[in-house]
Amino acid sequence: MDLFDKISKTMGGPIGQHQQWSHGYFSFPRLEGEIAPHMMFQGEEHLVWSLNNYLGLANHPEVRKADAQAAADFGMAYPMGARMMSGNTRHHEELEQDLADFVGKESAFLLNYGYQGMVSIIDALVDRNDVIVYDGESHACIIDGVRLHMGKRFVYQHNDIDSCAKQLERATKLVEQSGGAILVITEGVFGMSGAQGKLKEIIALKDKFKFRLLIDDAHGFGTLGATGAGAHEAQDCIDGVDVYFGTFAKSMAGIGGFVASNQTIINYLRYNMRSQTFAKALPMPMVLGLKKRFELLKSQPELREKLWTIARALQGGLKDHGFDIGITNSVVTPVFLKGDLHEATSLTMDLRKRFHIFCSIVVYPVIPKGLIELRLIPTAVHTLEDVQRTLDAFSDISEKLKAGHYKAKEEILAEA
Repeated sequence: MDLFDKISKTMGGPIGQHQQWSHGYFSFPRLEGEIAPHMMFQGEEHLVWSLNNYLGLANHPEVRKADAQAAADFGMAYPMGARMMSGNTRHHEELEQDLADFVGKESAFLLNYGYQGMVSIIDALVDRNDVIVYDGESHACIIDGVRLHMGKRFVYQHNDIDSCAKQLERATKLVEQSGGAILVITEGVFGMSGAQGKLKEIIALKDKFKFRLLIDDAHGFGTLGATGAGAHEAQDCIDGVDVYFGTFAKSMAGIGGFVASNQTIINYLRYNMRSQTFAKALPMPMVLGLKKRFELLKSQPELREKLWTIARALQGGLKDHGFDIGITNSVVTPVFLKGDLHEATSLTMDLRKRFHIFCSIVVYPVIPKGLIELRLIPTAVHTLEDVQRTLDAFSDISEKLKAGHYKAKEEILAEA
């Protein structure tokens, strides 16, 4: 069979198969205008709950000024080359040390992209004699990193400490024979459910098993803990996390990420992370812009307080209206409804066309069949009026879903 013929028949698997009818609306939608809670979608203003702009820094005037000034001073090309060869600067190094201090580690290393960075961290840390034990609901960047591993890996049931212990028992037997080591991987906050990883309970397993713990705290960094340092700060277990990964794409409203650990491990990663060794350094406008974002994250705790005010109002209001928001204990706010793919698409179209509310929709295979998840991301720049508007709209669509209104897609289109 010709490779292109095979691809055209499958259209890329469970997500890509829907592209012909979903592209531009459910997938690859175009949100236009200034990054804010209210943006334009298909020519109409919508209330948006789909941007990971947790602290509202994307259009903060000081951030915009810093970004523009750095671009004017350095252009987008500087520094030229990979960090190891010709792309290192004192600004990169200063940001790294500031981040390390903030999350309670000796040293840190900047990453060009969060996703590929996490993949490469895993690839660099383990060899074929080592065993990985990881949470069953880990983010795709963890899954892809684990797939690169040439050795054994065991998955434990989501946030189930007994299951984790059982997999550690299996892993321990293997490394006793191979002479390898064990790496446990979980998340500070799971992005779909909003549940924090049980870091403290996993760390307690070190009393019985010998392993190192790597966490992906993309959604925890900047939102959790007394200072915003992350889930490990919120759970009072900073020292027990051996390798900490954070992204700039969420609270920092930027791009890239960082990994933090002790000096020996970071030095090792600097010279062994292939995604960084063979990639151009982060451009200076991004680095200086990130320094300004990080300064505001630390110096303006009121941004995090406002974020949580909105998150609590949204989550509390949803619960009061009888909605199932799962077990979230972060600002990530899922709303679970019962329905099939057809009802999910019709419901979302109604929400956008009639109420002008834009939020992400999640269906099988990301979540079990028969469920619809509407995923809401509150930010510090949302308002309580935005929350009330959303609660009113959700109450309306929930009643229509229960009444079977969304089984007929044509009716929704006719009303829109």
